[in-house]
Amino acid sequence: MAVITGNSGVVQVGLTGGTVLAVGEMRSFSIEETADTIETTSMGDTSRKFVPSFTSGTVTIEALFDVDTVTDNTAVPPTQATQHTVLDVGKEVDWAISPTGDPNNEDYSGSGVVTSKSVSVPYDDMITVSFTIQTSGTITAA
Repeated sequence: MAVITGNSGVVQVGLTGGTVLAVGEMRSFSIEETADTIETTSMGDTSRKFVPSFTSGTVTIEALFDVDTVTDNTAVPPTQATQHTVLDVGKEVDWAISPTGDPNNEDYSGSGVVTSKSVSVPYDDMITVSFTIQTSGTITAA
């Protein structure tokens, strides 16, 4: 089994229908997929039974806080998404994630709504910003 480090991953985000661009200053990201179930247990059964129902997911992104994107959007290189405008709470976005940064390995994509944004300011480390995207529709693995 190949073991892969997580320091080459790429996250791309863009407003729905627009161009997805790499999020700069990435620290970490995760994708969580879940499935609801419906219970079908009936009288006489000795154990509970379930069938699958709806699926959903969340994407969480953590990056270094980039002050250039707050004060001057023109300072952002054209290959990077503007964290603080594209990833504002309530925005509908398209996203693509390459865990290894290699297009030959499995990548994920989808769309969703930015549901949270959190800025963390420790006294002895870099300022970070975290975003959560509630997926809408299917998460595609390619």
